[in-house]
Amino acid sequence: MTHDIIIDLTGIDPESDEALSITAVRQLRAQARDNAQLSFEALLEGDSPDLPLAERLAVAAFVASLHGDERARTFYLDLYGDEGDADSLTNFLPTTSSRGPYGVYAEAGLRDENQEGPWYLAPHGLNPRLAAAFGFAHLLTLHPRDANPTQIAALAHAGFSADAVVSLAQLISFLAFQLRVVHGLREIAGVDSPVLPTADPAPLEGSAPTASLDGGAFSVLTPHVEPTTHFVSHSLGWHAWIPDVPKEELSTEQIDALIDPQRANMPYFRLLARDPAALKARTLTDLDIFFNTNGGVGRAERELAATVTSRLNGCVYCASVHSARAIAESDRKADVERLLSQGVDADLGSSQWNAISKAAVALTQTPIAFGQPELQALRDAGYELPEIVDIINAAAFFNWANRLMLGLGEPELPARFATGAGKA
Repeated sequence: MTHDIIIDLTGIDPESDEALSITAVRQLRAQARDNAQLSFEALLEGDSPDLPLAERLAVAAFVASLHGDERARTFYLDLYGDEGDADSLTNFLPTTSSRGPYGVYAEAGLRDENQEGPWYLAPHGLNPRLAAAFGFAHLLTLHPRDANPTQIAALAHAGFSADAVVSLAQLISFLAFQLRVVHGLREIAGVDSPVLPTADPAPLEGSAPTASLDGGAFSVLTPHVEPTTHFVSHSLGWHAWIPDVPKEELSTEQIDALIDPQRANMPYFRLLARDPAALKARTLTDLDIFFNTNGGVGRAERELAATVTSRLNGCVYCASVHSARAIAESDRKADVERLLSQGVDADLGSSQWNAISKAAVALTQTPIAFGQPELQALRDAGYELPEIVDIINAAAFFNWANRLMLGLGEPELPARFATGAGKA
């Protein structure tokens, strides 16, 4: 690979000792590094009639603004300038970052944790299609657990096809990953980067979009599911609000993007196959971050970071999968179950796990709060640079995964857990 946008966005001097150390560590996860770059190219250099490049770059500048990352905001505005009037777009971008994650749980047993917050309020003069895209970006960036089929319907009524909505969700979710890796590497290198001030908006700002589930560019699905009630460490189902690609209609490119042919049997991956280039790059990034343990932190620690991230974002489905894996890899069921039941402030039983949890929480917050205290806690717990980068990557990646799962569908409690002692 000859270029690395993530390193560009850090602002680290490429000739510095810090840059050389980080470059060497990133080489240990070369597949993740290279496919993060390919994700950028697929989502932010690609163009299609359904989701033109100008719209993609406008959304990227908006998401960077919500995070308060001034360097990334400027970068994406500069790219937008090749497609449209960057000065005009600036008038529609936030001038302050916003705080997240917040939102209301669909799960009855978690409603004591509800934290209501603002919805996107489009400024006067913004065209309706971009207003819908910005509203979806605001949702996924700051309050993804507020997602429901109506937000998908709002996009369909704004003219976005099913393919375009999947690409848009991938784009927003990828940026959540990219900006967190960038931030973590900046902290490791000790690089200061300009940030936008953070505002606490009025709690009643904006309102949830309303739209008919039919009559748009596609019909939004409303699956009948047995609801979950709280976080669990057993398996759950998941159902999409957008039609997936039927197995028999998958193209050669889409099958290749699945990486594992067995994923053709899984509706989630058939849904993401609507944007095969983004799916393939994302999957290869995932596999390297979570399964390549050469020279880095163990699988249990990565799964813990994924579980903490999912717990804070409110992704019950992702937390179920990765809490089970954390238990299997660590044999620390009581600690993991305490995280699920008590939340991210729970004592996880060791300085190492508590340091990982605090790091994942700080990385998951918007604006990103990970800093020298979290970094020093990881070092004090005995983690070396390659291990710290693995922890950052794992938390950052699940800020990508959570937003797709929360924004495109909903979990389901399998029938075997729906009655008696198995009721979740």
